[in-house]
Amino acid sequence: MYDSALVQPFRDELTQLGVTELLTPEDVDTALRQPGTTLVFVNSVCGCAAGSARPGLRLSLLSETKPDHVVTVFAGMETEATERAREYFKPYRPSSPQIALMKDGQLVKMLQRQDIEGQDAVSVGETLSATYKEHC
Repeated sequence: MYDSALVQPFRDELTQLGVTELLTPEDVDTALRQPGTTLVFVNSVCGCAAGSARPGLRLSLLSETKPDHVVTVFAGMETEATERAREYFKPYRPSSPQIALMKDGQLVKMLQRQDIEGQDAVSVGETLSATYKEHC
C-alpha cells in the first residue's frame, strides 16, 4: 500500500471532477450493476496516469455525451475493491491505469496501460469521447 498522503492529490484530481470513489468490493458491485453506462477508472501513481490518463478523463468529461456514472478504484490502495472491479473486466489482465466502460453491467470498452502509455491527454480524451458517443 502507498502512503495515503502521497496518493491524496491523485484521488482529489478525480473526486473534484465528480468521480465517485469505490472503497469496498460491495461498493464496486453496487456501482457496476447499475443500469446505464458506468466508466470505471483504475487510478494509479504511475506517470502515465498523471500525464495522460487522469487529464484525458478530465477532457473527456467536457464532452456533450458522457457516461451516466463515473467511478474509480485506486490500485495499490483499496486492493479488494480493485480486485473486484477487475473481475468485471475479464478477460483483460490487470493494468494500472485502466479505464473500462460498462453498459448495463457488461464491459463494452477497455483502455489498458499500453493503450494509454505514450499518448498525450488530448488523445486519451478523444478516445474516451468517441467511446461515449458510441456507447452512451
